[in-house]
Amino acid sequence: MLTAWMARCGIHARTVDKRSTKIYSGQADGLQIRSLEIFESFGFCDRAWKEANHLIEMCMWNPGSDGVIRRSDRVPDVPVGLSRFTEIVLHQGRIERFFLDHIKKHSKDSIHVERAVVPETLDISEDLCDEHSAESYPLSVKLRHLTDDEAAPAQNKGSTTSDGLFRSNLAEDDTDALIEKAKEKQGTSEIVRAKYLVGCDGAHSWTRRQLGFQLEGEPTDYIWGVLDIIPITDFPDIRMRCAVHSASSGSLMVIPRENKLVRLYIQLNEIKPDASGRADRSKITPETIICAAQKIIAPYSLRYEYCDWYTAYQIGQRVGTDFDYKNRVFLAGDAVHTHSPKAGQGMNVSMQDAYNLGWKLGLVVKGIAQPSILRTYQSERRRIAQDLIAFDHKFSRLFSGRPAKDILDESGVSMADFKEAFLKGNLFAAGLSVDYGASMLVAKAGDASEQGDGTDVSSQTRVVGKQELATNIKLGMRFPSFKVLNQADARVWHFQQRLQSDGRFRLIVFAGNVLAPPQQARLTAFCAALSSCSFLAPHLYTNIAVLTCHSAKRIETELLRDVPAVLHPFDQRTGWDYDSVYVDDASYHEGYAEAYAGYGVARETGCVVVARPDQYVGYVGALDGDAGWEAVEAYFRGVFV
Repeated sequence: MLTAWMARCGIHARTVDKRSTKIYSGQADGLQIRSLEIFESFGFCDRAWKEANHLIEMCMWNPGSDGVIRRSDRVPDVPVGLSRFTEIVLHQGRIERFFLDHIKKHSKDSIHVERAVVPETLDISEDLCDEHSAESYPLSVKLRHLTDDEAAPAQNKGSTTSDGLFRSNLAEDDTDALIEKAKEKQGTSEIVRAKYLVGCDGAHSWTRRQLGFQLEGEPTDYIWGVLDIIPITDFPDIRMRCAVHSASSGSLMVIPRENKLVRLYIQLNEIKPDASGRADRSKITPETIICAAQKIIAPYSLRYEYCDWYTAYQIGQRVGTDFDYKNRVFLAGDAVHTHSPKAGQGMNVSMQDAYNLGWKLGLVVKGIAQPSILRTYQSERRRIAQDLIAFDHKFSRLFSGRPAKDILDESGVSMADFKEAFLKGNLFAAGLSVDYGASMLVAKAGDASEQGDGTDVSSQTRVVGKQELATNIKLGMRFPSFKVLNQADARVWHFQQRLQSDGRFRLIVFAGNVLAPPQQARLTAFCAALSSCSFLAPHLYTNIAVLTCHSAKRIETELLRDVPAVLHPFDQRTGWDYDSVYVDDASYHEGYAEAYAGYGVARETGCVVVARPDQYVGYVGALDGDAGWEAVEAYFRGVFV
C-alpha cells in the first residue's frame, strides 16, 4: 500500500522484503468495506470483487440444553446500507498481485519490490532530522542481499502442507539469523541514504527494535490453529461465515473462501503455553488442528483430502508506544499493533495505516505540503490502533470463552453478549467508524491532543469548519457515497468514486440550486475568489481537484451557461472538463438517490467540503463569496508550503 502511494505520487523509493517470493498460500484473506473503497480509489477493486467469495450472512451455532450445537441465529455479515460493498475474502497473494501490477503501471518499473534483501544497520543523523530541505538525507541504511535459499523460511519437517507458522507470533524472528548467515558467505551489501524510512515489517519489526520502541499489552493463554482446506462435511452452513461455540471443546470460526476453500479458525484447548509463555509449535500440525475442529463441530463430521495451508497463533493485544521517530522513521501495521485475526482487521488496518501515511510523505517529499502534517500520522493512527486493541480484547475473549449453560453460570460467556458485541463491532470492523481528531488536516473544534493520541498536531492557522452545513459529511471521517448524475452525459456515479487516490485534495462544491438567482450570485462570487487566489493558483487542479454537485433540474441546467468555468476548466487541446460537474436528480435507470438529503446538505444553498487525498473530510464551510472563500484558503495555508 505504501509503495503504491509512492508510485502514484512519483516518489523515488525502494521497497525491500527479506523473503524471496510473494505469498502463494495462506496469510490474511478478509477484505473489509473500507479497504474495498480504497482499492476502488486506486482502480483495481473490480479485480478483487470478481475473484473473491462474498460474505453475506453470519450464522451463530451454540450448544442447547443437551450440549449439542445448533444454529441459534442468523444476522447480516455487515449491516445493510453502509456501503455499496460488502465483506469479501480472497487469498492475500492475489491482493499482493493487484498492488504489484498497480505499482508497475504507475512507476513504469522504476519502483519494484526487491526480494531477499534485509536491512542490517540503521544510522540516524540527529542534527538533520528537523531539516526538511531537498538536500537533507538524515538516514543511512545498510542493506544485505541474500540468496533465494537463504531467504526461504524454515518449514515444519513433519508436514508436506504449506506451513505458515514461521510468520506466526509463536515463532521467533529470523532476521538476525538471516543477516549472520549472509555475512558468513560474504553476501553483497550496500548503503542507502534516505529522507524517510517506513517499517512495514511485522510483529517482530526490525525497524522497531532499532528505535528501541516497545509494544505494550499482554498475551493470553488462548492458542488457535488455522486451516485452509476443501472440507468434506455434513455441517449445513459450511459456505456461511459461522461462529461455533461448543459446550466444552472450544470454539471455531468458519470463513468460506474462493475455489471451494474454507478457512477454519480453531481453538486448540490441548495446546498450552510453556513457562516462557510461548507454545511449542512443533506440536501443531494439520492433524492436531483438524482433530480439535472435529470435537468442536460434533455431531457433524468433518474431514479433508486437500489442505492448502495451516498456521497457529497465540491471542494477544499489543499497541506501540510510538509510531514514528522525529517524523523521519515510521512504523505501520503489525509493527505497531498486534491482535487476533478473527475480526478480519490485521491486513485491513495495516493497509489503512499505510494509506494514511503514504500521501502525506508523498506531498512532503515533493515540497507541496508542510512537514508538520507528518505529525498527524501518529495522532490519527495510534488512536485507531488503541480502539482496535480494545475491540479485539473484548471480541476475542467472548469468542474463546466457554458458553454459559444458564443465567446462573457466571463463569461462562453469554451468547447474547457475543451477538451484541458482533453487531456493535460491525461498523468498526468494516473500517467506517474511523474518526480522526482535530489538526491542520481536520478542521474540528475542540482539543486536538485529546481527540488523537496526545501528539501535538496544533497549527498556527487554526480553522474550524461548520459541521451543521453538511450533517452527514462528518469532519475527520471518510467522505460517504451517494449516487449522483454526470451533468454532461446523465451517467450515474457513486460520488465517492470521483475521489481517486492520486495525491490530490478534493474541493467539493455543493452548488445548491444554480438556477435560483441569489444562489447563482453566491456561487459566482465564490468561484471568482477561487479563480483569483494567488496562494492556491499553483495548486489548483494539480494538487487540488474540483468537483461540483448541484441540486437544480438536470434537463433545465446548461453546463456552459449555469456553471462557472473554474468548476469545469477549459483545455486548449482537450476542451471542457465534462467529468467534474454532477447533479442530484433522478436517473433513467437507477431512480433518485437524494444525495443532498443523504449528505445532510441544504438543497438551495449548498456548502463547500474539502476531502483529503485519502478521502477523509478535512473541512466543511459555507458557499459564500469572500467569507466562505477565506476559510477555505486558511485551511490550505495550514497544509501547503
